[in-house]
Amino acid sequence: MDDVSKAIIEQLQQDGRRSYAAIGKVVGLSEAAVRQRVQRLIESGVMQVVAVTDPLELGFARQAMVGIRVSGPLEPVADRLAELDEVDYVVITAGSFDLLVEVVCETDEHLLELISGSIRTVEGVVATETFMYLSLRKQTYSWGVR
Repeated sequence: MDDVSKAIIEQLQQDGRRSYAAIGKVVGLSEAAVRQRVQRLIESGVMQVVAVTDPLELGFARQAMVGIRVSGPLEPVADRLAELDEVDYVVITAGSFDLLVEVVCETDEHLLELISGSIRTVEGVVATETFMYLSLRKQTYSWGVR
């Protein structure tokens, strides 16, 4: 990835609604050239342009991170968990847990149903530990590019 593409990404990390014309002025390209580069970055999976929401404001009163221990191959379990609607983040890790899965639920009952009825029933899941979020203190997507 060249420096111009990195600069475009940095501009969008600061403001995902910034116009292609404004980005073009900063990076030295035409609006059309920026549009093409952004489309290529999206199609190649390098970035997404999405609306980041506050789940609490949308009626999802319970967020949690679930640490999961797995027996056997990790990838199939991670892929199966990623299919669940309530799951918004899945990562394979080293350490006490094999997987970390972030979930967003409407209620504590919903969270209980998800963990007991969906997550723990996935073949290969051996144990779970749930970390319920009490207060979100920082969430950022503007870590720049290297």
